[in-house]
Amino acid sequence: MFDKQFVLGVLVSNHAGVLSRISGLFSRRNYNIDSLNVGVTENPAFSRMTIIARGDDCVREQIVKQLEKLHDVKKVEILPPDETVLREHLLIKIKVKKQTRSEIVESVNIFRGKVVDFNMDSMTVELTGESAKLDAFIRFASEYGIIEMCRAGALAVNRGVTSLSGDEDRFE
Repeated sequence: MFDKQFVLGVLVSNHAGVLSRISGLFSRRNYNIDSLNVGVTENPAFSRMTIIARGDDCVREQIVKQLEKLHDVKKVEILPPDETVLREHLLIKIKVKKQTRSEIVESVNIFRGKVVDFNMDSMTVELTGESAKLDAFIRFASEYGIIEMCRAGALAVNRGVTSLSGDEDRFE
C-alpha cells in the first residue's frame, strides 16, 4: 500500500493543552502532520482542527481511533476530497522593480489575489485557494524573487449543510 494524503476534521474542547496532547499522539507514533490549522468555532467552548497527514488506510484508521480515545476530542471525521471545501492562505512578499510592477499586479489579479502592502522595492500579496493554485503562484513569484512568505495550514469544511459539530437541525 502507498501513502496517500487524507484530511481530518477534529472537534475538540477549547482549552490549554489540547493541541499539545494531539500533536504528541502523532509524534509518539511517528506520524507526520503535513498541515495543521486550529481555531475556535461558532461555540467558544470548542475548537476545530483541520489536520492533513499521509498514510495507508491502516494508518488513517489508527490515527482516528487514537484521537477518539482522547478525552478532549469530541468528534473526528475523515473529510472526503469530493465532499469537502479545502482552502489554504498565503502571504508572500515579492521583490519588485518599476518595470515589473504592473506585470506582477496583473498576475495577482489573474490569481484572484490581493496586494496588501506595497512600496518601491516590494509587494506583499495575499492569496487564498487550493494548494495547487498557491504552488503555481509561488513558482510565478520566484522568478521575480521571494523576500519571504508565510503559508497557513489548510482549512476544510464539509460541503452542504452537514457539519463537524452535527448541529444541522438547528437551522430547520
